[in-house]
Amino acid sequence: MVFQRGDCVYILANKYNSVLYTGVSSELLSRIWDHKNKTYPTSFTSKHNCHKLVYYYFYSHIEEAIAAEKTIKGGNREYKRKLVNAMNPEWKDLYDGLLAE
Repeated sequence: MVFQRGDCVYILANKYNSVLYTGVSSELLSRIWDHKNKTYPTSFTSKHNCHKLVYYYFYSHIEEAIAAEKTIKGGNREYKRKLVNAMNPEWKDLYDGLLAE
């Protein structure tokens, strides 16, 4: 996928893919950098070491991204796993690939 600027929903996982976090951002690269560098040390992602970007999807408008985030958060773990598997079946960290594009 070619990197785009804009509104994005994303899923982070910990090292073992046992903890998932769903978020939304208009600045994906900087937001993931914050997660990886524990900019907010008391946040959920910092406490649970969720810093591996395993899924992302861009939307034309922030309202669409927020609605998608709510849908994903409202889904069960299997729903989230299916989303990740469809885009990233090896559950690799996609962040470095975004930096290279």
